Amino acid sequence: MRMEGGHKSMHAKRVLSIWSSLLLLMLLPAISFSQTGPKVDAEVDTLAIKIGEQITYKITVETDSTDVVFFPEGQTFSPLETVEAIMADTLKNDNKIILQKIYSLTQFDSGAYTIPPQRIAINEQPFFTDSFQVKVADVVVDTTKQKMYDIKPLIEVERSTADMWLTALYILLGLIVVGGLVYWFFLRKKPLTEEEKVALLPPYDRALIELKKLENSRYLIQDEYKQYYSELTDIVRSYLEEDVHVSAMESTTSELITKLEMLRDAGELKLEDDTIQQFRKILQTADLVKFAKNKPASTIAEQDRKLVEEIVTKTHEGLPEPTEEDLLLNEEYLEELAKKKQRKRIYWAAAIFAGIILAAGVGSTLYFGAKKVRDTVFGYPTKDLLEGEWVASSYGFPPIQLETPEVLVRQELKLPKETEELIKELQAFSYGSYVGIFSVSTSSITFKEQEEEPQFDAVINSTLINFEQLGLKNIITKQEEFETQSGVKGMKTFGSGTLERPNGDSKRAKYNILTFGGKGFIQQVVITWEEDDEYAERIVDRILGSLDVKTQV
Repeated sequence: MRMEGGHKSMHAKRVLSIWSSLLLLMLLPAISFSQTGPKVDAEVDTLAIKIGEQITYKITVETDSTDVVFFPEGQTFSPLETVEAIMADTLKNDNKIILQKIYSLTQFDSGAYTIPPQRIAINEQPFFTDSFQVKVADVVVDTTKQKMYDIKPLIEVERSTADMWLTALYILLGLIVVGGLVYWFFLRKKPLTEEEKVALLPPYDRALIELKKLENSRYLIQDEYKQYYSELTDIVRSYLEEDVHVSAMESTTSELITKLEMLRDAGELKLEDDTIQQFRKILQTADLVKFAKNKPASTIAEQDRKLVEEIVTKTHEGLPEPTEEDLLLNEEYLEELAKKKQRKRIYWAAAIFAGIILAAGVGSTLYFGAKKVRDTVFGYPTKDLLEGEWVASSYGFPPIQLETPEVLVRQELKLPKETEELIKELQAFSYGSYVGIFSVSTSSITFKEQEEEPQFDAVINSTLINFEQLGLKNIITKQEEFETQSGVKGMKTFGSGTLERPNGDSKRAKYNILTFGGKGFIQQVVITWEEDDEYAERIVDRILGSLDVKTQV
């Protein structure tokens, strides 16, 4: 007995070291059992079919009427596919009960296939059926009428850019709308109003139009003489300032008359002395109305407006003809003025556009959070994986079915000599690296000794040891039972640790190790990701929700 226990311990240690070299544990000693009492029988209606035809596989169980029986569920007949499964009949014979379940199986590739033994659980005790060798024949094709071609090799397909183009389209439409609004309100040449048209006229024409409007006003009818004379003097002073180039708006009456007389004496303005004296009298009357509340007759007020109109006309006629240099300077001034207005519009448009972008950014940040906005604008690896086009596939044999953001790539592993003695076949697939931002890998191993069963604890410990070898420190480990969508149960090991990088930096990482197995095989899925990565958390949840495995080799 001591020799037998020592032998088992040495065998377990040997297997543990092999798993450490492969990142997976292979096998530990098995426990056998025998079935008594209940009878399980399986039969098929044919052992030879053509591609696409169906085989009727019937399982018959005879047991006590009080026993609980579980038949195989899902795709347990691989490499054949289960098309349909129905409970055929239930018969009672004294204290015995006979249960039958019929499965319809098919295969779409020619060749010889083995239907593996099926597991039937009676009161949680497993019973296995016999295996069957089935031949699937090709369908005869008339190659004389239809040319045949070789199967095309696999080609690498670029990742779909449909989502990217859709996002770019939304952004482009938003920019077009904002650009259209900016152009409509700030950059386009709007139709001029009457006031703007008058403002663009030369000073002389503008002064005559404004004097005409004053004539048609109701100031004199409403006894608003102060307002009347204020506008009258403002019109003529503004004209003199623009056309004669004297500072008229801020000058007193005597100062303004003195400036006009100096221009006349210098020969820069041809005005008669009577005209200047009339202008002096009108300005003095206006001062009396505005400051002494004097109220002249309405006829005098109207007469003063006409005299101002004549003064404006005589002043315009008394100005010397502009030289070519003056005309050029004036044209440059107008051009510069137009450019200045255009620049002002552009600055306003840019400021409003920047304000819209800033407001949208601040609003998005407050509503969605700074990280999500930053990741959306600049991108983030796991966010791109989460929102990209996912792939659902089966990996290895016995197959592991799961959905991943990217296709897992087959890994060619060279087995040590001592491992080749135990392993019949190893199939491994992975995406990413354990020390990267996100990774997922699968492995399916079948052993030469079909009656041996793995020990999950040894397998999991071996994987954790390899985590430590890759730089993961202070590992926290938890375990719980995990059940796939089809009801297959396995062990889920999860936790976190600190990953020490070669550059001396460190980060917190999380992991999930899911382990399944049965007689002669073991399956494992390993997922690693950075802690506090909400996109990776959602990826892991989706992968685990899609995970399924076969229970038979």
